[in-house]
Amino acid sequence: MSNLVRIQFHVNGVAADAEVEPRTTLADCLRHQLLLTGTHVGCEHGVCGSCTVQIDGAAVRSCLVLAVQAEGARITTVEGLAKDQELSPLQRAFRKHHALQCGFCTAGILTTADALLRDEPDADEDRIRAVLSGNLCRCTGYLPIVAAIAEARDLARAAQQVPEAAK
Repeated sequence: MSNLVRIQFHVNGVAADAEVEPRTTLADCLRHQLLLTGTHVGCEHGVCGSCTVQIDGAAVRSCLVLAVQAEGARITTVEGLAKDQELSPLQRAFRKHHALQCGFCTAGILTTADALLRDEPDADEDRIRAVLSGNLCRCTGYLPIVAAIAEARDLARAAQQVPEAAK
């Protein structure tokens, strides 16, 4: 008798399914079954933020979510932020500002920041810092991370101000 549960969801816009033990975390399912290794597992207690993904648009610690809880959800991992092999404006800003060093926390910070900028496109630097307080980075000191997110925010604002005919 098998204790595996079959789940279906969309990951980065693509239908996916997996068979998991009921105790399998979403982080482990993404990494080990779907081979989406951009989602990192750090503390496994929801403290560090390295495993953050978006579930139905909300930034969530995937180490605290069971894979079976994601049934039918739309999940975005760091791999889903780029479109057609092109880095997103947020990812390009991170590269420009050297907002990563070892890179372990970067995927979680990017998915967190992406959700923030989508939900709060006018977030100021204090709000950016408050939202990032749940993502631990031991290398950068956060200054380049905040600068990169603010630049991506400003680029998105400028793009919205361009008349539709000029796009």
